[in-house]
Amino acid sequence: MNPTPNLGRCLAYLETQLGPQSQRHFITRNPTVTISRMTGSGGFAIADRLAEILEQRRPSPPAPWTVFHRSLIEKVLVDEHLPSNFSRFIPENRVSYIQDTLEELFGLHPSASTLVTQVSQSILNLGELGNCIIVGRGSHVVLARSETALHIRLVGSLDRRAQRIAETRNIDSDSAREYARTEDAARRRYLKTYFDSEIDDPLKYHLTVNTDTFTNDAVAELIASAVLARFPKV
Repeated sequence: MNPTPNLGRCLAYLETQLGPQSQRHFITRNPTVTISRMTGSGGFAIADRLAEILEQRRPSPPAPWTVFHRSLIEKVLVDEHLPSNFSRFIPENRVSYIQDTLEELFGLHPSASTLVTQVSQSILNLGELGNCIIVGRGSHVVLARSETALHIRLVGSLDRRAQRIAETRNIDSDSAREYARTEDAARRRYLKTYFDSEIDDPLKYHLTVNTDTFTNDAVAELIASAVLARFPKV
């Protein structure tokens, strides 16, 4: 499965929500789901399935439930008129701090902290609109005070996660294990560096799911039930 959602769908969501004043459809009860995940725990597939389920059970036209993950970076680049190669400075596993600092001093790109701030502002804006699922980028911390956000953490054993990674990326099990460790460390560092937050703090989440014991569909169903229970339509 392609981990990058269609940017056109995400932009269509924003155009629908942020159209002319007479056409805007702000409903403050519309919830947002944030998903923090261990590498290889099925976050992208679960987010996509969750959007399908919620679109059936809790629709709020005209804006459909939409998943944002890597598209958050793409949106910032579009909004700020930045070259696409700048995306390497704001993923969770970015270039080294020293390289980033030197290149910023020479005017080659904005600072990583500036770009992270812009991504976080996009997350806040999406949280106000609702009907979206945001994967990663510290979204559970950015929207920690939101009364309409449900925060999910997906976890799993290294063995099972490495198996998924090996199958998805077509690599051997040792490489998959190393990839999982590297990505998990990068995500932990991202949260600590920019938000002074521990990614494994269980109190940051409303629900933590071990994806070793459930299929992706079952996890999506479980999260959807939590959304409907916490935010019943009025």
